[in-house]
Amino acid sequence: MIITRTALAGAALAAAGLLAAAGTAVADAPAGVADLGNANFTKAGTTISIPTQAPCAVEGPTSGSATAVSQPGVRVGGGTSSCTTEVTDPANDVTTTTSTATGNNFELSALVSSGGKRIRISSYTVTCKATQSGSNANWTLSGLTGISGLPSPIPANYTKPLTKSDGTVLANAVFNIQTLPGDGSMTLTMLRIDFAPASGASGSVTVGHTACSPTP
Repeated sequence: MIITRTALAGAALAAAGLLAAAGTAVADAPAGVADLGNANFTKAGTTISIPTQAPCAVEGPTSGSATAVSQPGVRVGGGTSSCTTEVTDPANDVTTTTSTATGNNFELSALVSSGGKRIRISSYTVTCKATQSGSNANWTLSGLTGISGLPSPIPANYTKPLTKSDGTVLANAVFNIQTLPGDGSMTLTMLRIDFAPASGASGSVTVGHTACSPTP
């Protein structure tokens, strides 16, 4: 399975008069960041933690890489990230930014012991690009198994319950998580898996994250 989704911030907002002027972005909106994801959950009294993998930022470090890391119930297969700035008008210091993370061989097995499915993603990419007039983000994944019945296209903030055979919800897979503050910036998380009580676990796992703001 190959899934691609794109989101925009800026063009439509500008038409509605909501795009902030250069330099007025929300303070906590990053200029450009990307990472492969992370894990933080507790199961059977044991805390499982994988810190944010291969983070980058246009303000530095501008690239990142990670090898495969495994903890009980979850594996992040490694990958790379790049957060770059391109000068498009040197005379006026006009720039664009591109923040991208590409990962592979993600696997979540934490639901199997509770009667759920093993979830695998062969490869995935998240990207956020920004100009002075706004930003756009997209994500692509391939080789998804263990989650079926997804709509096409997948809407923003779409939740897919992950159940056992009798319908009991073990977790919720939230795809295409978008935050659009209204200033032309945006945040995109490709997938977050939130554990439900019936799984015997609590916490979440995130796969693919990026964000960016209009350039000065």
